[in-house]
Amino acid sequence: MKIKVNKPNEYTRELEIDIPWSELESDFNTTIKKFSKKVKMPGFRAGKIPRDRLMQQFQANIEAEFMDNNFQKYYLMAVQQEELLPINKAEISDVHFHMNEHFSFKAVFEIEPEMIIPKLKRNSLSVQQTIYIHDEHDIEDAIMQLRKSHATIATVEDGAIEGDYLICTLQKLDESGVPIIGKKFEKQYLRVGKGSFTDNQKEKLIGLKPGDSTRVILPVNQEGENAEYELTVGNVEREILPEINEEFLKRINPDLDSIDALTSDVEKKIKANFEERSRTAYERDLSDALIDLASPSFAPSMVENYLANLIEDVKKQNKGEPMDEEKVREHYTPVAERNVKWYSLRNKLIETQDIAASKENVEDYIEKLVERTPQSEKEIRKFYKKPSDRKRVEDDLVEKKILDYLEQFAKVKEVEVYTKDLRGQDHAH
Repeated sequence: MKIKVNKPNEYTRELEIDIPWSELESDFNTTIKKFSKKVKMPGFRAGKIPRDRLMQQFQANIEAEFMDNNFQKYYLMAVQQEELLPINKAEISDVHFHMNEHFSFKAVFEIEPEMIIPKLKRNSLSVQQTIYIHDEHDIEDAIMQLRKSHATIATVEDGAIEGDYLICTLQKLDESGVPIIGKKFEKQYLRVGKGSFTDNQKEKLIGLKPGDSTRVILPVNQEGENAEYELTVGNVEREILPEINEEFLKRINPDLDSIDALTSDVEKKIKANFEERSRTAYERDLSDALIDLASPSFAPSMVENYLANLIEDVKKQNKGEPMDEEKVREHYTPVAERNVKWYSLRNKLIETQDIAASKENVEDYIEKLVERTPQSEKEIRKFYKKPSDRKRVEDDLVEKKILDYLEQFAKVKEVEVYTKDLRGQDHAH
């Protein structure tokens, strides 16, 4: 078998494969035998037709069948001989074969391109580290969230105030204000103002009591269409926030004995959250800096495979709802390209720097989890008995070791961000 390898680019390989008749003959004879068993010819039993009669009538069919049956075999032999690993289905072209002649064809496919990591020196990778500076407002917000999560709901008889919920009946009206039959919706929950979609009409809702009615304009769909409804109040419900007293503190955490203790506990958690957010962004920046520096090439089919899996995941989350696949593809293509590049660089680093997570590393990680939450020890140990969950820990630990390795080449610029500015942005969105 003669093989010529062409390399149009870093990830495409084109094999010109040529097999002489002497290597094909026995396979071709096998195809003739199989074919003759399928053919019916008057005067002959199946499989007993003389070879020359068979070839006279069916040579073209037998040749076609031989090619169909043997492409894969010779293609795989060629790929193994050249020590190539295709990552997509080969395109076959320029096929030539006749009995007593050679069999030749061309196969084009993609491989994972050879990855070269540039020589890393100190300060090779420019990254940013955010230092978040929180304030009283963050602490007040967090305590308010705690109170809300322990709030009770009470039915009130006096008029609705902002933030209350109206349990009401909505009757859709036509353009002349007449009720539309069959468009009456019972037991609807509407919030009075507080950023809900009734914000612009909260004046109409404030002060309403059970039995009162008013007319409101409400959105009908996401396209921005509105309609008029007659709203009749059944009940007014109010969120009653718990007082910050001893009982509340004990409900949050039995170890808390004062409001100061609650404040410092909350502040500790806020700091930890912002540090986690900062760390995640910093690590992302570090891997992005290496991608920029190495600027690796990648095979388009790797991105295609990644996108195909991603679209399947989105479909599952969508539970069969129609979705615009092209839009999803367009949105995720940059993410897919970035992740494919990182995946290749990561593998190269693992190989060149001999990075691995040992069984002991995984065990240590699990022990630390148990130490942090001793009350869940049984569940934790049971969870990490599963090989797939242990594998996930292993991958995370390897990722951490890679980032630790890259950190020594980082040039870090610290940037202070005040959380009050973030709050402003969040509201703007």
